[in-house]
Amino acid sequence: MAKGKGGTVQTVEALVAPVLESLGMRLWDVRFEKEGPDWFLRIYIDRDEPLDLEACEAATRAINPVIDEADPIDQSYYMEVGSPGLGRRLTKDMHFEAMKGRKIAAHLYRANEAGERDIAGILKEKDGTRVVIVREDGTETAVEEKEASYFKLCDDEDLF
Repeated sequence: MAKGKGGTVQTVEALVAPVLESLGMRLWDVRFEKEGPDWFLRIYIDRDEPLDLEACEAATRAINPVIDEADPIDQSYYMEVGSPGLGRRLTKDMHFEAMKGRKIAAHLYRANEAGERDIAGILKEKDGTRVVIVREDGTETAVEEKEASYFKLCDDEDLF
């Protein structure tokens, strides 16, 4: 297995995706991040029914021996397995596909022609690098991926 930061995320994705599928879950994202002096391997999981602590524990128990066996990371790190949570970021094509028909928000690096930096609405589709959002008034807005600092799910609005 290739070691090092560059290929760590891809290596871990390849290792854990089949394990999660066998548990009826899917891999949402993997991040290998440094915080202060420590490294964290964060594995975000999802499934059709709500995730609970028992599901995260089962995933951790199944993933741990696979990662230990492959040993894809040279330095010490802490592994965390959990839900991507409310307001999860959409970063991959599979995220956009899974969230079609749901309300999302995009935050633009620079204001568009209408002076907007934040756009929200229903995700219609992702066509190549364009994300099409249907606003409340029914108009469609296409946002290029490179023009937005993030796209995220807006499933937490009713909580506040």
